[in-house]
Amino acid sequence: MKQQLSDALRASRADYTEIRLERSWSSTVALRGRRIEGAQTAFDCGGFVRCLNRGCGWGAATFTGFDDLSAMVARAHELSLAVRLEQPIRLAEIPLRQDDVREDLDGDARGIPLDQKVALLVGLNNEMLAVDRRIVETQAAYRDEVTEWWYGNSDGILLHELRPEITLSAVAVAREGDIIERGLESLGLRRGWLSVHGREGMFRQAAERAVDLLKAPRAPGGRYPVVLDPRLAGVFIHESIGHLSEADFLAENPAARTLMKLGRRVGPDDLNVGDDGSASGRRGTLPYDDEGTPTRNTTLIQNGVVVGRLHNRETAARAGEPPTGNARALSFRYPPIVRLTNTYIANGRGSFDDLIRDIKLGIYACDATGGRSHLEDFSLTSGYAHMIRNGKVAEMVKPVTLAGKLFETLERIERIGGDFRWNEMGGGCGKNGQVPLAVSEGAPHVRLSEILVGGDAR
Repeated sequence: MKQQLSDALRASRADYTEIRLERSWSSTVALRGRRIEGAQTAFDCGGFVRCLNRGCGWGAATFTGFDDLSAMVARAHELSLAVRLEQPIRLAEIPLRQDDVREDLDGDARGIPLDQKVALLVGLNNEMLAVDRRIVETQAAYRDEVTEWWYGNSDGILLHELRPEITLSAVAVAREGDIIERGLESLGLRRGWLSVHGREGMFRQAAERAVDLLKAPRAPGGRYPVVLDPRLAGVFIHESIGHLSEADFLAENPAARTLMKLGRRVGPDDLNVGDDGSASGRRGTLPYDDEGTPTRNTTLIQNGVVVGRLHNRETAARAGEPPTGNARALSFRYPPIVRLTNTYIANGRGSFDDLIRDIKLGIYACDATGGRSHLEDFSLTSGYAHMIRNGKVAEMVKPVTLAGKLFETLERIERIGGDFRWNEMGGGCGKNGQVPLAVSEGAPHVRLSEILVGGDAR
């Protein structure tokens, strides 16, 4: 395959050519209650070619199979010549290298029969059904994928990777009378078959939470001091600062550029935020992005001040900054665009008990079932929550929705704990129709002095 890639690059008549080829094996299993809704395996292969010529725009071609590679390169070259630009596209320099990277497959899922995967999920699903008679419905899903990935460009870069991914998800529905509640858990890893064994506790936890929520009251709506658990704090920073730091989004949105101007203070001195595509073992981790740029740890906020942005080669050249390894594509069917990898709030100091000790009445918001943001506006929905009373975690309450203005909220960060952890949730990130892209978030507990919490009228 490397030889075929090299031959096609040499034959290209464009000033610059890059080719991405992929071959992937996947399997999925889905259960609803005790019924198997689907179990299948799939194989996919294809490629994406981009060409660039002086004074012209990008020409791109995507295709299945590898037989028409030379024709697709010629087609992308022709398409580039058809687009004339007043401002030429420039690409930032990146290291020229050849590399072959193989992630630890941790039990190659491709070699496991489908009936064993079905049996694994049936056993995990039974854990939920056995928790309580009030569990009236369950949904369980398993998915694995191994992608063999090649990248080459006309500058001389030639890369090969083997990329594994595996996910589990659990949804339990509990009912008592007219009250219905759900508990959710998910797992996403860049590993293999062995990594999803011993996950019975995760599925029981989803069911136990659904049952516990049946008796949980709603929190009275209003403004409270709120402590975010690491999962919810990570999703908060992903949806807010993360997306606002993507340079292609900033280029298209003058208002966002003003909000995220380098040097602007947006939070307290102990607020440090970054995006790290090179973090060991994370779901958003890869050695190279889909433009062949090495991934790295990029600081976005340092001591409360905006100091960085996330780039592909084109946005980096335009800004006069180094590329950060954030050009990612969902598959060979899509162009690489600026995407998040593993977004995080760095560790602060102190324990969870330190954060809540002096809160007379507040809310401890845990887990994340949803989040959205648009410029300064954001909202987050927790998976569940607890009241905080007189410095102690008290009764569970139903999921709460937190909403507000982003920069006002960042300024209300009072304390950042010293108990950082990466989440291992499944799901994914969406942008420009490319969803779900594998990402991860990390954070310690974070305390906000005040935020609007949706709930029952007082």
